[in-house]
Amino acid sequence: MDRQFADYFQSLRGGREITVLAGRIREEAGASLKIMEVCGGHTHVIMRYGLPQLLPEGISFLHGPGCPVCIMPKGRIDQAVFLARQEGVILVTLGDMMRVPGSESSLIRERAEGRDVRTVYSPLDVLKIAGENPEKKIIYFAIGFETTTPLTAALVERVLEEERKNILFHINHVVLPPALHAILDDDEVRVQAVIAPGHVSVITGAGIYRPIAARYRLPIVVSGFEPVDLLESVLMIIRQAAEGRHEV
Repeated sequence: MDRQFADYFQSLRGGREITVLAGRIREEAGASLKIMEVCGGHTHVIMRYGLPQLLPEGISFLHGPGCPVCIMPKGRIDQAVFLARQEGVILVTLGDMMRVPGSESSLIRERAEGRDVRTVYSPLDVLKIAGENPEKKIIYFAIGFETTTPLTAALVERVLEEERKNILFHINHVVLPPALHAILDDDEVRVQAVIAPGHVSVITGAGIYRPIAARYRLPIVVSGFEPVDLLESVLMIIRQAAEGRHEV
């Protein structure tokens, strides 16, 4: 390993484990492998910490769908823009959606032009906004994979329990398996293994990936979000591939 990278990773939490894992990967890597990390959080860690430079030449990452923002149809953004332009409406969403372009505008542009578009860290913050603005309609533009869906459900439950009349929902939640099927069914895709997101898997369990591993004969490893987690996942994938296994 380049000395500069070795020193850098030793300074990180888990640095010693990272250098050890990188060495094992180089030792055990056989044929080339194209590994798709599904989550944008994983992509961020891979690029931030230069993980591709620690891997042997034949091991490469293919960046997957990333997050719900990446796969949101423009038509849904157009609907949110339309709603934000209505009189007496406060449109509320998560910060990820603000800069995503629709056909002609985005939510951050609408806010710059005077529409009441707000972001929250938790959907439950919508309750406070609604309480402070009883004369307005609060529309929650809900987004996210399985990770954020329970919080939207919790908000719906509270709205029903408290009989709130001025909170409305525009639901755009999606689930991960159909996105993976859409990618892997494409004949031009050359994905040979998948790193699945840990946060989605906490909500769903790892069982949602077993039919995918069996159908496409792919090793799948559920990973956390530290550099050492991703390198350990790569090592587990390499070992599966060497043994001809395709498991979760």
